[in-house]
Amino acid sequence: VSISIKLIIMESTEASAVYDFLEILLEHQKNCEKQGKYVEAEIAKNRAEELKLHEENRRREELRAKHIKERLGLEESHMADFKEKNDEHDKKMANYELLAEELVESMKQRHIAELKEFQNKIEDKQIKPKLSKELLNLRKIQETLAKRKDYAEAHKMKLKADALEVFEMEKWQTIKQQELLQREAQFKHLKQQELSALQKKIQSDREKLKKERHLAIERLLQKYQNVKSELEAQQNLEKVRLEKLVQSGIFNNTKLFGKSNSKRR
Repeated sequence: VSISIKLIIMESTEASAVYDFLEILLEHQKNCEKQGKYVEAEIAKNRAEELKLHEENRRREELRAKHIKERLGLEESHMADFKEKNDEHDKKMANYELLAEELVESMKQRHIAELKEFQNKIEDKQIKPKLSKELLNLRKIQETLAKRKDYAEAHKMKLKADALEVFEMEKWQTIKQQELLQREAQFKHLKQQELSALQKKIQSDREKLKKERHLAIERLLQKYQNVKSELEAQQNLEKVRLEKLVQSGIFNNTKLFGKSNSKRR
């Protein structure tokens, strides 16, 4: 029997006491057998069997409790790691969402200022409308009639010219307004494209963060599965070792236990 097996079997004070008592029972059984006290020998033998069976079961239960504790410890460790990763990612996502919101709002405010500046530049660049030849001709006739002192005809011509000028100004204002709206629409479209590009990049970065989280969780889960498999393999090996000890009858080897116990004492 190897030293490692001895250490496994002799790991507790309770076990030491059990084997001390078992050694006494077996020795008593032998003495009774030599002296022909078979009834007492039978009692000692039965009691020894009960003790060995009790110890075997105690060992199994002790190992089972140890394995449960190890598995619970692994589960708790895994859940702690999982929570830490989740909290870390949640914080990272929250910080990014704040940054994204600031970037979008900053761009929107910049676009508002740029649109105002654009509108002011258009208004500053507006030139007075060019009068039509017909209107210029009416004004010339009006002035000529006035110089001739033909005020009645000059007044008629003025009314006609004024009406034509109002018409031409309204037409010019309508055209300029349409041009302004069109240029503003083009300007706004460019700014909307810029904003959409930013939002698209934000969404892309958001998906990258989600993917990073998914990969991190997958790696954590794989690590857990690997450690769990190693632990199960180790625990199965310990179960096999214990059952081999039981099957080999090592619990009957009182010399081994007695020697170990005497050293412990």
